Amino acid sequence: MSNASFEVPVPKNEPIKAYAPGSAERASLKATLDAMASETVEMPMVIGGEEVRTGNTARSVMPHDHGHVLGTYHQGDAAAVDAAAKAAKAAERQWEETPWEHRAAIFLKAADLLAGPWRDRINAATMLGQSKNAFQAEVDAACELIDFWRYNVQYMREIYSEQPESSPGCWNRVEQRGLEGFVFAVTPFNFTSIAGNLPTAPALMGTTSIWKPASSAVYSAHFLMKLLEEAGLPPGVINFVPGSGGTIGTPALAHEDLAGIHFTGSTAVFQGMWKSVGDNIHNYKCYPRIVGETGGKDFIFAHPSSDLDALVAATVRGAFEYQGQKCSAASRAYIPRSIWNDYRDRLVAEIAQITMGDPRDFSNFMNAVIDKNAFTTITEYIDYAKAASDAEILTGGEYDGSAGYFIQPTVITTDNPNFRTMCEEIFGPVITVHVYDDANLEDTLTACDTASAYALTGAIFSQDRYAAVHMADRLRHTAGNFYINDKPTGAVVGQQPFGGGRASGTNDKAGSKLNLLRWCSARTIKETFVPPTDWRYPFMGER
Repeated sequence: MSNASFEVPVPKNEPIKAYAPGSAERASLKATLDAMASETVEMPMVIGGEEVRTGNTARSVMPHDHGHVLGTYHQGDAAAVDAAAKAAKAAERQWEETPWEHRAAIFLKAADLLAGPWRDRINAATMLGQSKNAFQAEVDAACELIDFWRYNVQYMREIYSEQPESSPGCWNRVEQRGLEGFVFAVTPFNFTSIAGNLPTAPALMGTTSIWKPASSAVYSAHFLMKLLEEAGLPPGVINFVPGSGGTIGTPALAHEDLAGIHFTGSTAVFQGMWKSVGDNIHNYKCYPRIVGETGGKDFIFAHPSSDLDALVAATVRGAFEYQGQKCSAASRAYIPRSIWNDYRDRLVAEIAQITMGDPRDFSNFMNAVIDKNAFTTITEYIDYAKAASDAEILTGGEYDGSAGYFIQPTVITTDNPNFRTMCEEIFGPVITVHVYDDANLEDTLTACDTASAYALTGAIFSQDRYAAVHMADRLRHTAGNFYINDKPTGAVVGQQPFGGGRASGTNDKAGSKLNLLRWCSARTIKETFVPPTDWRYPFMGER
């Protein structure tokens, strides 16, 4: 084993490719899209490094063309979870004892593979399977995941180098051990980068995992697992087990070797998982670490001094990029009456220019929502607003799920700051605007703070610095990621660690040391060089 003290490559945020007309990267991505759309892929589970086929299959389809099948994936059950837990246990000791620089090298290699030969494949899988346009796929599936893998290595190195002081005669040191058992990584459909980060962050720190991807995003997850295998990830370190939440989650959460949960998804599901941990707490070898990011009801709050052009642009991007299917998406706005008419007219005019359709048509800004369940939930909110006496549809409000799950970008207006769509997470291309009287700024700030149970992201707009200071202070606990004069989306690894409080999660900040610390367990070591040989203390002596 080497006795060198290694430094790691200094991470830098991955440059975003533009895919401009006539560019080589655009031609390459389009060719990959065509090739992948023309084939049907079989996607087995991966347990202990072996492909496992159960025969209980489900389909991965294009949300924008849900008759087009991209592939079939094999679903796991309780027996598969048990096999995955055994595989994780078998890999645990050797993986934890692998020198940290060799664990780091695997994920640095994965980052370079994704930045190079795998970039088009992962981006195309995300575009086809999750209906993301080229830019949204690029910043997510490529750039953010590359950043996670590179920055996490830097954060791991910093954690390992943080050591205590030593007094004369002894040497104090701390080592970070992997957790005893597996982390259950449950990943969402909306970000391929999150799907890649949730099982690999614990693995980097020496902890094995069982990975259950969202059923509507198995397609891109399958290719991520292939990428990790090419990067040299040993068998059993990450075990890939798709399937329904209850079928996989119930036995995983009851297993005695559960060491932690790394989750992104709905608040209701996370609360159910936490309750299951409580119900099973007597079964576990260790108290499981519970880390979750669970959504938001994210806001834009405008002051009368706002820059209108910036405010309108932030609303369009914040609310409608990726069809509003971001836990950080702007889904409520508070606009002062003094600027409302101008803001309204500009916003409606900009939304009228939005194009929507297949992501393979690069002229489309918006695409389809993820599946039928999402389509039904979102459109029920729109219909509710249409029927309400205290709200109206300003623009949009139409939808069609016949060929693809398409919903127009929709703006609801209401005089009621506690209207249902001002309070509940919708997770679609719908934003509700409350117009407030300028004189009621304080009451409206209170309404923003109290209307929703969530506290993930939020943005304020003001050209008045004193007003910005005041608004930021009043809204201190409303968002774990807070933006001034910018949209409430687009956190960048290494720049804005991501996570929120209240019903939005445990705020363990993906993309920072705070998250990685949850996946290791410290051992403090004190070595005394010349230990005492007499148990008596000086104070015991006679005068």
